[in-house]
Amino acid sequence: MGKILVVDDEPDLEVLIKQKFRKQIREKEYVFYFAENGKEALKQILEHPEVDIVLSDINMPEMDGLTLLTKLHETSPLIKSVIVSAYGDMENIRTAMNRGAFDFITKPINFEDLTLTMEKTLKHAQQIKDTLKAIKENNILKMYVDENVLNFMGNKEFESTIMASETIEATVIFIDICGFTKISENVEADTVVKLINNYFDEMVKEIIEQKGHIDKFIGDAIMAVFKGEYHLDRAIDAALAVCEKINNLPALEGYLDYKPKVSIGIKSGEMVSGNIGSVSLKRLDYTVIGDTVNTAARLQDAARENQIIISEDCYQKVKESFKCKKVGNIMVKNKTNPLTIYQVIE
Repeated sequence: MGKILVVDDEPDLEVLIKQKFRKQIREKEYVFYFAENGKEALKQILEHPEVDIVLSDINMPEMDGLTLLTKLHETSPLIKSVIVSAYGDMENIRTAMNRGAFDFITKPINFEDLTLTMEKTLKHAQQIKDTLKAIKENNILKMYVDENVLNFMGNKEFESTIMASETIEATVIFIDICGFTKISENVEADTVVKLINNYFDEMVKEIIEQKGHIDKFIGDAIMAVFKGEYHLDRAIDAALAVCEKINNLPALEGYLDYKPKVSIGIKSGEMVSGNIGSVSLKRLDYTVIGDTVNTAARLQDAARENQIIISEDCYQKVKESFKCKKVGNIMVKNKTNPLTIYQVIE
């Protein structure tokens, strides 16, 4: 439905508009509002901010059409204006265009020409609104969707390859906020969300600093993936930075004197990367899966407060770069043999 404001001090024009466009009005293709001058037009726009276009005369009392163009450009830049005037000389046309008019029609009005101009202007106004809506939605989408997914969506063939996957060599890290369940049982829900988001924000900064990607937030835990050169080293650097950052946060007075700590599990190796989920449900998760990912989660389960736990194969790769301490052997679900684990110290 196109919403059009007609600004003209000729009283007969309102009757003529309603007659010429009676079918479109009846079928709710157009809604017309009317004002006798620029000042009244601005009041109408305040009452009807959904107006798409303005059809305005130039010569009117109190506020002329050219002044109205300037005011509209300042206050309502999304509204497109068309000047409809008997003053169709080049000077007025240039002045109107310079002040933001989308088009110019001369009187007496040719209603066929007016209809085409209105449709063209309405289409342009809608395209601008759609573009702004898309930008807004895209900015919101970026808050919920990983950058890798957005890049994947930009690929021309993404629809045909949406269920495709690949095997990659990468490092997965799981970070859990220790003891947060107790806080959530004794504190208001909105406060819990605010606290955990603050903690997540501090941790995410360190992960991004090491070029890691947040795969997902799982309750009070984070799963992140590191790809590319030195992915294991960068994951451990991020883990050490997260521990230091969280340990330096103050205790929460009034919340059982809670001081946040983290436990971290890290595993490097092959994993499957792709869109996991249901096309029928139209719900997919761009993630990594496999034994490496499962093991990283189990290592985090085995870690205590302030511990960064890695497997022996990871230790062998980084033992010359990081100071580590052997913790011992643990049994892991779905593993026949125990795993030897190490704690990263520094």
